[in-house]
Amino acid sequence: MSETGRTILVVEDEQKLSQLLREYLEAGGYQVHCLFRGDEVMPWLAQQHVDLIILDLMLPGTDGVTLCREIRQQSQVPIIMSTARVEEADRLQGLETGADDYVCKPYSLREMVARVKAILRRLENIPAPEQQAQQLFTIDPARMTIRVHGHTLDLTRVEYRLLRHLVEHPGTVFSRDLLLNTIYDDYRLVSERTIDSHIKNLRKKLEPHLPDRQIIHSVYGAGYRFDPEPDGPEDSTIPSQSADYLTLK
Repeated sequence: MSETGRTILVVEDEQKLSQLLREYLEAGGYQVHCLFRGDEVMPWLAQQHVDLIILDLMLPGTDGVTLCREIRQQSQVPIIMSTARVEEADRLQGLETGADDYVCKPYSLREMVARVKAILRRLENIPAPEQQAQQLFTIDPARMTIRVHGHTLDLTRVEYRLLRHLVEHPGTVFSRDLLLNTIYDDYRLVSERTIDSHIKNLRKKLEPHLPDRQIIHSVYGAGYRFDPEPDGPEDSTIPSQSADYLTLK
């Protein structure tokens, strides 16, 4: 993919630097949006698509480390963190929070554009979650069957609906209530904890075909997320969230 059409969000409270960076990025073929306060970022991301974020560490409203952590709870969008702090501890904190790169001020605007291009170019060679899900699962709507690695899963009608919905929306966090509305179309009165039982059964049926790999993750206080990538730890530290999640490609 060419740079044209890629959207970059620049979060920088130094407006002169922000404008210069915008001009350089636009000259490189990117669409650029600038924000100057940290507390403006999450509401903006809830409504907009973005391909990469350049995030200043010291921001009014909400600091960059906190923002990086909040974004990572919902998305793997690339983040380049920039700051005047040059201490190793600060760089490590940014990277450990989830930043993909760390640039110290003052930096070369051309170098920043080059880093943006390098990160996006690298991501082009990584299969999207949708592609990874398609590689693992084969869904046959006519027969209401799902195959994983070529093996047909023994699913109930409700389990089929639930797994299909998760597979078709990799990376999205769904509340129990939303999942209930998806798998039951007769508006029956059932507890949200019913979803927990269905998820438990799905995990048992997937385990023989995907040993040592958890692909349906519990998101504490929010619900469940399907992730076709090799699993990490459960998202037990993620706080309760609304249904406003990032729209990303």
